[in-house]
Amino acid sequence: MQKITIAIDGFSSTGKSTLAKQLAKALGYIYVDTGAMYRAITLFAMRNKFVGVEKENINALIKLLPKAKLKFVFNEQLGFAEMYLNGENVEKEIRSIEVSNQVSRVATIEEVRHKLVDMQKEMGKEKGIVMDGRDIGTVVFPDAELKIFMTASPETRAYRRYKELLDKGDKVTYKEVLKNIQNRDYVDSHREFSPLRRAEDAIEFDNSDMGMEEQFDRIYNHSLRVIEKQ
Repeated sequence: MQKITIAIDGFSSTGKSTLAKQLAKALGYIYVDTGAMYRAITLFAMRNKFVGVEKENINALIKLLPKAKLKFVFNEQLGFAEMYLNGENVEKEIRSIEVSNQVSRVATIEEVRHKLVDMQKEMGKEKGIVMDGRDIGTVVFPDAELKIFMTASPETRAYRRYKELLDKGDKVTYKEVLKNIQNRDYVDSHREFSPLRRAEDAIEFDNSDMGMEEQFDRIYNHSLRVIEKQ
């Protein structure tokens, strides 16, 4: 059966990564979490005091970008690949609220986007891939056979993210998470390079009032129909 490229875009905390992992596993495809890549670069920038400080130094970050080596390493126990930054597993650290507060800022930097988009395009040359992010269907894979744009109300997404962080032991408030979601929505949608937008041929999928099982079943069955037509 002919393999395809599946591009999943959408707002933060809409469950893009969870859905993408499920689809990739069910189809036997490779899953790539581009959000983890931007978060890893953000962590790199924060550790080097380029962002998240009073005097940011974006030029220094751009100069040192070649030293930020990213790699996905499959974890058999977890069943998915984890993000490594310069040989260190940073999967947990990149999901923190501190990184979340800075990632949209770093993602607006043209040089960062060029570096990661080039990496992402290389990963998808052989198809059989499910990739989620903000500009997958519009910039990375504009010719993807299946494009999905996920959305949900800010309040619903903030509550999901809030529960997720609490379960991990993070000390956050719902108000803090909601503000982060709203700020990221604005920055992602208004940045100069590769702003978040729905591709014209993407299926818009609002999961505000939908469970994970129902969501997966609908999109998985649709994916199979698209694959069968190839």
